Amino acid sequence: MTEIDPQPGAGHAIQGIQVIPTGRGAQHKEHRYGTWMPRIIWALFSRSWVEIPMNAFLIHHRDGLVLFDTGLDPAIKTDPNYIQQAIGQFLVDRIFQLNIGPGDKLGKQLEKRGVDPADIRTAVISHLHFDHVGGIADIPQADLVVSQAEWAQLSLPHPEHEWILREHIEIPGAKWRPIEFEPPSDPLLSMFDGCYDLYGDGSMILLPTPGHTPGSMSMLVRTEGKPSVLLCGDLAYGAEFIRRDQVPGTGDAENLRHSYAQVCALMAKLPDLIIVPSHDDDGAKALKAAFPH
Repeated sequence: MTEIDPQPGAGHAIQGIQVIPTGRGAQHKEHRYGTWMPRIIWALFSRSWVEIPMNAFLIHHRDGLVLFDTGLDPAIKTDPNYIQQAIGQFLVDRIFQLNIGPGDKLGKQLEKRGVDPADIRTAVISHLHFDHVGGIADIPQADLVVSQAEWAQLSLPHPEHEWILREHIEIPGAKWRPIEFEPPSDPLLSMFDGCYDLYGDGSMILLPTPGHTPGSMSMLVRTEGKPSVLLCGDLAYGAEFIRRDQVPGTGDAENLRHSYAQVCALMAKLPDLIIVPSHDDDGAKALKAAFPH
């Protein structure tokens, strides 16, 4: 099946996509591959770890630079009060192993690639977990796009219990822009419950993919002469998990499987689709191969 064309001229809108690493870490095997055990059990007692990257992504659009997520802040390793809540301080090292230093800060990684952080126009935040919003202070001028469903979690009594740390989200001057999804008019996207055309040209489409969190979203990037790319945050920790309907050890399994089914339907229409989770080396390698920079 051939790919449906974006709006006229949209295929030339994307000039490149880059992986922006913001450190590395490790997650429990049960976290990544799924388990029958409750989260508190494997968090406290599992001793099996899988190394993962902490990636953000930079999209070069003709109208400006766009980030998908902003990675992890190295302050989590140097500031003992980075996580203020006692339960978070107790659990963070038991759920994550983090290997990150000052040079992994988002701004430093952008500058290393010849990009001035002040030139970032927009950052799309897949979800509000601390390892995806850690760089927003480095881009104070950027619009921070988040789904309304994800933003609503800040109104819950204790969002920090789900690793949504208000103190690193509601920072002075942050230009948050919650968005609502609309019914898709493009037949390519008919399987999704909604969509949001970021720049109005069909080149970057935001899609609701809840499950990891209630308001998680992915971004479909469409480029002429290149495979389409689905940046999917933490929907899954590898494309193969989506294909075989294997949910991880966290999140809402029913919503995850619903989102997986929608992505699989998209893959059927776009056989060359590159799926790029934020914590997956294979996805990052496939993206780099398709978009050498």
